[in-house]
Amino acid sequence: MLTGWRYRVVGAGGVVALVAAAVLVANHPVSQSVFTTYVPVFNRLEPEVVSGGALALAIVLSIGVIGGSLLPLYKPRPQRILDTVFLTHKRLLVGGFALATLGYYNWTYRIPRATLTMAVALLFVVLPLWFVWIRHGTGREDGRTLIVGDDIEQIRRIAPDVDASVIGYLCPTVVSSVPKDDPAEAVAVADGGGTVGDWQGIERVGSHGRERIETINRLGGLSRLEDVIVDCNIDTVVLAFSEADRAEFFGALEVLHEHGVNAKVHRSYADSVLISEGGAGDLVNVDIEPWDPLDHVWKRAFDVLFAVSTLTMLVPMIAVISAAIKLEDGGSVLYRQERTAVFGESFPVYKFRSMIENVEDETGAKISEEDAGDVDPRVTRVGRILRQTHLDEIPQLWSILAGDMSVVGPRPERPEFDTRIQREGIDWSKRWFVKPGLTGLAQINDVTGHEPAKKLRYDLDYVRRQSFWFDMQIVLRQIWKVLSDLVRYGSDE
Repeated sequence: MLTGWRYRVVGAGGVVALVAAAVLVANHPVSQSVFTTYVPVFNRLEPEVVSGGALALAIVLSIGVIGGSLLPLYKPRPQRILDTVFLTHKRLLVGGFALATLGYYNWTYRIPRATLTMAVALLFVVLPLWFVWIRHGTGREDGRTLIVGDDIEQIRRIAPDVDASVIGYLCPTVVSSVPKDDPAEAVAVADGGGTVGDWQGIERVGSHGRERIETINRLGGLSRLEDVIVDCNIDTVVLAFSEADRAEFFGALEVLHEHGVNAKVHRSYADSVLISEGGAGDLVNVDIEPWDPLDHVWKRAFDVLFAVSTLTMLVPMIAVISAAIKLEDGGSVLYRQERTAVFGESFPVYKFRSMIENVEDETGAKISEEDAGDVDPRVTRVGRILRQTHLDEIPQLWSILAGDMSVVGPRPERPEFDTRIQREGIDWSKRWFVKPGLTGLAQINDVTGHEPAKKLRYDLDYVRRQSFWFDMQIVLRQIWKVLSDLVRYGSDE
């Protein structure tokens, strides 16, 4: 894996070569003729090329402006593939607009509009591929590895199984030294203590007396995880937590997800995460984001298009529903709840209020009896219609537009329900590896929160099978289900 100055040299060198090649290709008479003939916006332009010294200076100018705009990408910083692509596009647009501004003035070495447009279009494709390749496509898969955990014993047991270059480990407060004459005077290293690269011989008092770890360096506590990942250009993190608790374990996974860093766990501790299929050895890969990158782009594009179009079409219905709720009891139109998102974080969800105002202040939060086919006395008359026709979910389209939810995914539960289900021994946290959805595989099969174990099986089946086209099948089935419920409700009335 390229690191440090080598990464900077290779990255900048590739940019120089690709920008020069793009300008040369875009400036060729054949390319110019095809471009100005078949691209509608430019079909009235005459091919305009530069040659000789003017071309050389135009190439130098392009390299200087575009190469300079890409400066943030020359640092070997861990990033997700999509983040790398989007950042490259954003910085390339800055450089392209700068060159267009310079080209506005009719000077000798300006770059013709057709040449500039073609060159930027070519670079829009090849530059992201270049940065993704040098960051993700070279070197060993594991690369530079960091061990993160909350238990020194477990870190020591797992370390020998790591078949990679271990940079160090992160762990909360441990004993740094134990005086021979008075063990009570042990000096503690606080969480976050220590600097990257400093050697610290960590000692602890165990059942067999003083023990010393001399194989790897302690780089600080768990609070330094993000700093160490960036400063040391970490490729893989091995998680060595004694318990996969929500506060620390999933917090670490969220950081790894943000930076596109691989995650591994020991096979014996893989029950609480989604692991990749197959794989040999004691360490297995964690599917932090089990999505194909291209499917991820299509999924987000569909989410935005679906939310905008549906909200626009439903404006009259939203007005009618709001008036009906207000006229029934004069209470608020919307009801706000906290729901669990990716990695156990929470986000606000809004629904049309279907229950008596503030009724949960008296009864407490509980799963509605309607989910089990009974009658919930807390639900109003208008609310019962909204629930039977699924219209109470319309405001969640805003959560989809904001990026907190997706159209398809495991339905988000309330944090108190999550905790309750976890206490029942159900590995509910495995659902947290994908963005929650408005509908999902469990919903189209009429499985509700009253059957958490069965619902979890459907949700995990979706996580493993997910793709853009699988989402489309679920959406079509859900639309058919909603229309069927509307027809059934109308006939019953």
